Amino acid sequence: MPAPSHSHAQKTNNARQDMSVILVTGSYDHEIRFWEAWSGICSRTIARSGESGQVNRLAISPDKRLLAAAIHKKVNIYEIASTANEHLVTFEGHTMNVTAVSFHSEGKWLVTGSEDGTIRIWDLRNSSLHRIYDNGAPVNDVVIHPNQGELISCDQAGSIKQWDLSDNICSHELTPAADVPIRSVTLASDGSCLVAGNNRGQCYVWRINDEHTGLPRYQAVTRFSAHTKYLTRCLLSPDAR
Repeated sequence: MPAPSHSHAQKTNNARQDMSVILVTGSYDHEIRFWEAWSGICSRTIARSGESGQVNRLAISPDKRLLAAAIHKKVNIYEIASTANEHLVTFEGHTMNVTAVSFHSEGKWLVTGSEDGTIRIWDLRNSSLHRIYDNGAPVNDVVIHPNQGELISCDQAGSIKQWDLSDNICSHELTPAADVPIRSVTLASDGSCLVAGNNRGQCYVWRINDEHTGLPRYQAVTRFSAHTKYLTRCLLSPDAR
């Protein structure tokens, strides 16, 4: 049997890439669109007819089965493989814009942060609210620690907080520059580093130490001016290198 041609092999490879890469966009036009990332072809549009609210944030579950869309004050959960416009469930409870959304690594729960000053954990197994944390200031970002037992949030008051899910408390708080809003936080995939960016374009870097070492949990490493204006997002590479 003759070997597959180069063009055939390339097409097969592209098809595999199309299936493995999921690209989703959301907009102020209220639509959510799914794309074939390698071709730029729109494969599905969720028009959300009769439903108001811009799409603030999107998150894809680790198993690529679910899409969480933060739409104004609520979060809709969609099935990625479906072709229907209808969502599976809606999580409601926030009273202002949802600014952050993230999935648990095993897809058991979802965390959201909001301008209403609360962080909420939603149980995806029974579609219910599991827990609420009062942050005390509008929340700009929330990320889940790689150990899945802690949350890191940042807010308009300039604070970065670690929430311990076992003890159900805020166990650490950092305030790099009082009253300067922290816009974004990001964690290394191995949990060794935390980076935050603020409204003045400053980036702050901390080493995260094991609490059994006797060293501070968050050890300041450096601070630098990343931008001359408002910083919107910071992100560490997945391999933590």
